[in-house]
Amino acid sequence: MKDTSEVIVDLAYAALMFDSKEIAEEVKKLEAEMDTLRYEIRIRAMLAARTKNDAIQLSGLLQIASAAASISHAAADMVKLLDLDIEKRPFLSFVLRDAEEKIRLINLSERSDMVNRTIDELGIECRTGMRIIAIKRGKRWIYDPEDHVRLKAGDVLIVRGTEDGYEILNKYATGERKWPEDSDEEYREGE
Repeated sequence: MKDTSEVIVDLAYAALMFDSKEIAEEVKKLEAEMDTLRYEIRIRAMLAARTKNDAIQLSGLLQIASAAASISHAAADMVKLLDLDIEKRPFLSFVLRDAEEKIRLINLSERSDMVNRTIDELGIECRTGMRIIAIKRGKRWIYDPEDHVRLKAGDVLIVRGTEDGYEILNKYATGERKWPEDSDEEYREGE
């Protein structure tokens, strides 16, 4: 639930930044999943508690589940701003523009040597400082992708990080620059 609550907030910001009703719909789906998870955790906690002491120990878990659900509800409320006429929400891009970390979209070109490699093999976050929040592959979404996920040509990456990190990663993703083979080698801007 913790990971999902982090991803849902990032996706809500992405929906606002890109004025994307599609991403907003994914946020709403994740909110519903979080409600289901919270319900399941409550049931399991009740079944697991045999004594008052058990119940006390499980109460912390229930509080975490409630906090994660509250975060998901807040993210869903954020994307409701997209239902307003665009003239009524000009402040959004202004507010998000000055953030140190930004959320960006990157299209993975078939020319990129990142294609058919896993996130772990590439060490994307270590090398560029950019974190992949989600991958859109065709009509399917992969949220908070695991390190073993293999990137494919045509993937749309939703990433979070600095502007410099975005510029670096985008050059690799378009095939303008080759991904360094030595995973221990630090990235140097002059490469």
